[in-house]
Amino acid sequence: MHKIPIITKMNIEHKRTPLMVLGTSSGAGKTLIATAICRYLKRKGEQPIPFKGQNMSNNAWVDTQGREMAYSQALQSWSAGLEPTAEMNPVLLKPKGDCTSEVIHLGKSVGTSKAINYYEDWFDSGWEAIKKGLEVLLNSQQHGRLILEGAGSPVEVNLQHKDLTNLKLAKFLNANCILVADIERGGVFAQIIGTIALMKPEEKKLIKGIIINRFRGDKALFETGVKWIEKETGIPVLGILPWLKEIFPPEDSLDLLERKQINQSAEIEIAIIKLPRISNFSDLDPFFHDSSIQMRWIEPGQSLGKPDVLIIPGSKQTIKDLVTLNNTGLSNQIKDYAKKGGNIFGICGGLQMLGTSLEDNQKKESLNEQGIFSGGGLNLLPIKTTFGEIKKTSQREESVSWPDSQKVKGFEMHYGDSDLINNKNSDIISLFRNSSLGWVIEKEDKSFIGGTYLHGIFENDEWRRQWLNKIRQKKGLNHLKIIEENNIYKRESLLDLLTDAFEKNINLDKLI
Repeated sequence: MHKIPIITKMNIEHKRTPLMVLGTSSGAGKTLIATAICRYLKRKGEQPIPFKGQNMSNNAWVDTQGREMAYSQALQSWSAGLEPTAEMNPVLLKPKGDCTSEVIHLGKSVGTSKAINYYEDWFDSGWEAIKKGLEVLLNSQQHGRLILEGAGSPVEVNLQHKDLTNLKLAKFLNANCILVADIERGGVFAQIIGTIALMKPEEKKLIKGIIINRFRGDKALFETGVKWIEKETGIPVLGILPWLKEIFPPEDSLDLLERKQINQSAEIEIAIIKLPRISNFSDLDPFFHDSSIQMRWIEPGQSLGKPDVLIIPGSKQTIKDLVTLNNTGLSNQIKDYAKKGGNIFGICGGLQMLGTSLEDNQKKESLNEQGIFSGGGLNLLPIKTTFGEIKKTSQREESVSWPDSQKVKGFEMHYGDSDLINNKNSDIISLFRNSSLGWVIEKEDKSFIGGTYLHGIFENDEWRRQWLNKIRQKKGLNHLKIIEENNIYKRESLLDLLTDAFEKNINLDKLI
């Protein structure tokens, strides 16, 4: 097991009282509220420092040192005007299915744990990773203010004594805590009262304010509710945040199907396979803000239909998800779609699935602990994937050769390596000039089948435009003109919209 030196006394001093965002449940809105607070404080002239001690997500980012962290903390970092670093999310659990997760400490994979054994095996080393992350961040930003995000509910009584990232952390840092309740789910009064009732007296004292999230309608109708909550809890309601129609990045795959997008003027339909163990779905964010595109999620067992392009995204367990596609008949639908001139693009695990074979002698992706998988993929690209012991994680800047020559940026995060085999197809193109990061076959009918290991490739605006133009050309549509509003600008605009709504409706003056 990976060992982190025990920190008996932290060599840090936080000059500004940390703020912590807790929720009455998972999905209450902690992530986006913490993100808004980061941008709000930045506007006030402070330097916020986002921090989530432990996160569980397969939607990850790789920092400049090649270390993994949750994408949500990267988003909060951009909102705070900082470069994302793994110290902002020192413990990351990446679910593999079957109640098993890969354990990441300070950006590096340190092992795998069954849920039933996690607290016994990983609590102490996880707490040391959290303290180390805090020490690095506060020493680098000595005048900054920590913006802490909790996880799930802070009062899961069966787990509370081993909770790394909620009230234990709040007490350790003496943080001013904000409790967020999602009124959209219903039962908001019970959420708030029940959560506070399960806290110890010293924990309840840390709760300095309550935010009602996702309110629809006239807020004046809830004034009596606010007064009742304040009377019963003795804690002020800081404000009511309305339901925001803008599309913001989901934190985990549970939010994906709720992420509706209806573009009446859409000219292209992009279908995405919602793999059971989907990962890094933030790769697709640039498409959700494009009015010319309609996105459609396809779960195994559903009909593929006739989209203009099919994307197979990343997977935390490529082989298991490939077997699911086979067992539900979706593999055959994908192959038929390809034969009929469909466009297909795979990212990371999706690229691996498109190949002819996948070998897992190291048992990184096997169907069970004893088995070793050596089987076929969708056989749409002449590549062979072999899973090894070492995970590749790094940011990359590469020269791409298709659809046009240019520079692109992104990051790698994968175990398997893929190579061309028995290449009799002269039409296959290496996407990148200097590395085996992806390939594409462009057919006579102008359709293509390809993929890449480079996460974030669609955030490269010019490359994305050229890629979409390939699809538009086959459909007989005019080419898109040069994209003037780039993806980073769009992300910044969304963060500002979120913060504008927060600033209008929430009063943090007493806490800062």
